[in-house]
Amino acid sequence: MLLSIGLTGCTPEAKLDADPDAQFKLKNTHGMEVRLASYGARIISIKVPDRNGTMTDVVLGFNIVEPYRTSVKKPYLGATLGRYAGRIANGRFTLDGVEHVLAKNSVPNHNHGGVTGFDKVVWDAKQFRNGVQFDYTSPDGEEGYPGTLKARVTYTLTDANELIIDYRATTDRATPVNLSNHTYFNLAGEGSDTVLNHELMIDAEEMLAIEKTSVPTGKIASVAGTPFDFRMSKPVGRDIDQTNEQLANGSGYDHTFVLNPKKEVKKPAATLYEKTSGRKMQVFTDQPGLQLYTANFLDGSL
Repeated sequence: MLLSIGLTGCTPEAKLDADPDAQFKLKNTHGMEVRLASYGARIISIKVPDRNGTMTDVVLGFNIVEPYRTSVKKPYLGATLGRYAGRIANGRFTLDGVEHVLAKNSVPNHNHGGVTGFDKVVWDAKQFRNGVQFDYTSPDGEEGYPGTLKARVTYTLTDANELIIDYRATTDRATPVNLSNHTYFNLAGEGSDTVLNHELMIDAEEMLAIEKTSVPTGKIASVAGTPFDFRMSKPVGRDIDQTNEQLANGSGYDHTFVLNPKKEVKKPAATLYEKTSGRKMQVFTDQPGLQLYTANFLDGSL
């Protein structure tokens, strides 16, 4: 049973129609606490105890919603990405013989849904007992994409200290869809050291090679004998400064790992561990790939 679910702006089971400042708080019986916002259907904070029971926020973010809207630099903190997470080369694609031209917000490419992607819109929200459901309708032609797309993201916090993110989308025309989340984690606590000493395991034999503009080349490369081999747990930063073309192209790790096929979603795709706090995070997914990004384009000013 949940100890409490706090909600800013309405009561449990209530619906908020696109309130730009709406925040939601989820809390389980172990004290784990998650705060969410309607703007970008994003994670604002995740507080979990260390080995001594001390609660700390382990994600990067602001305490209020306004800076997410007004900050000049918007590195997708905690946000839902869409319609398409990742880069689309030259801001264009061909579908059913028709070329579609997209916004080029990462010149020369399209990135994370464009100038006004799903991270920059206000989602309708409904809180239920241990979670929040966010809905957004993307109109035909938004950022250049064909078809009207109805997207739904549901966050659920369980008493097993699991934060479950469920993505759903329906459309009235064929269109690319690739929803994801862009939360930055530091298990030592927000603002505490770097993640380079965190121990990371990724269950992947292969990764996608990228060009200098971070667009995949189409080559699927083996991780064996490279800095991208995380099959056995190792510090995130152990090999990050090696001379390697792929590390140079991404200015660090900014790559998709091809996860080993699984019959069931019971084996972690990745495990992250921070020894000082004793915190461990496991990632489970039914998707074929996992993106590792080491905040290479953040300059420390946020």
